[in-house]
Amino acid sequence: MLGTAIFWLSVQSLVIFQRCKLFSLVAMKIAIVGCGFVADYYLSTLPFHPQLELIGVTDQVPERIEKFAKFHSVPIYKKLEDLLSDPQVDIVLNLTNPRSHYQVSKAALNAGKHVYSEKPFAMAVPEAKELVDLAEEKSLHISSAPCSALSETAQTIWKALRNEVVGKVYLVYAEMDDGLVHKMPYQQWLSASGTPWPYKDEFEVGCTLEHAGYYVNWLTMFFGPAKSVTAFSSCQVKDKVSDVELEPPSTPDFSVACIQFQSGVVARLTCSIVATHDHELRIFGEDGVISMDDCWNYGDPVYVQRMMRIRRKVFMNPFKKKIPLVRKPPKFNTRGAQRMDFCRGVAEMADAIAQNRPSRMAADISLHNNELAIAIQDAMEASSTYHMTTTFIPPAPMDWAK
Repeated sequence: MLGTAIFWLSVQSLVIFQRCKLFSLVAMKIAIVGCGFVADYYLSTLPFHPQLELIGVTDQVPERIEKFAKFHSVPIYKKLEDLLSDPQVDIVLNLTNPRSHYQVSKAALNAGKHVYSEKPFAMAVPEAKELVDLAEEKSLHISSAPCSALSETAQTIWKALRNEVVGKVYLVYAEMDDGLVHKMPYQQWLSASGTPWPYKDEFEVGCTLEHAGYYVNWLTMFFGPAKSVTAFSSCQVKDKVSDVELEPPSTPDFSVACIQFQSGVVARLTCSIVATHDHELRIFGEDGVISMDDCWNYGDPVYVQRMMRIRRKVFMNPFKKKIPLVRKPPKFNTRGAQRMDFCRGVAEMADAIAQNRPSRMAADISLHNNELAIAIQDAMEASSTYHMTTTFIPPAPMDWAK
């Protein structure tokens, strides 16, 4: 009995050893460029993904590097060139100011590194296309946040759509409104390591490029490439701040877009920092409605309401039925309204590289989503129809959501 027990203990130990050995072979070493406000969110969810190993951080502000590295106990690269010249770095997380995304991502690709960039992918479509072409030329992966389409809630909705829970889908309403941010105590907002919210950059880049992507990436994953978008955007609050000068001073704080997909589905997407907080999504099908309340919550409940027929009348059932999530979401310890796994997109890229397969957030998908967001923001008050110039190969659902 004792000999048998020792034998099986040895076998189990060997299995664990082999798993650890395998993990050490496939673990991706990542490095962060940009230790600002959002970087703390990435560090808070990094433990969910043991296939990622953070080996260093850098920033153009030395004091910010020191503070961030000390708080999180991570190594430092004194400058970007040191990070890019380190052969250990597999993936660069570009968490810099949005207007620096293109230059930093390009430098990382030229250094032979895979790139995962915060949104927006780039501030202009030609720059985004250049990055995608460069990555393809060098056989590298490049993706862009947000990765919310990989959430338990989004994947649950996508599975329900594939199973035709509400029949043929005709129309989608997506809301991305965050209230009057300029009236909130935003100057007191600090990240976990003590970095202030970069309100000047946020107001200058605009809510559409900053936040529309949270639903754009759901919609394109659900319904495929967009064919065209008819949009309107404007700056409704022109005197948001008094302590700094915004450049430009009139970036849209409201946008509304009607997106026509090649599949025939039409979606209306609104985005603002004017209307009261509303992140609701409603998908209208032939047999009912799928809905949820907040895309910033990876475990937000998903509901279905079905059409009912009583005698000669057809109406919507007033009672919602909850659709079980495809799996239980992780527990988040982040502060604020969001419950998002910021590192999930990086982990998806790492898995795709290790498995030699296309990423579910591949370069062509990120490019298409970026083009959509830019088209909506740039519509301004002229309200015009923009015809998309990019497309993508549809991704597969997450393995745990098939």
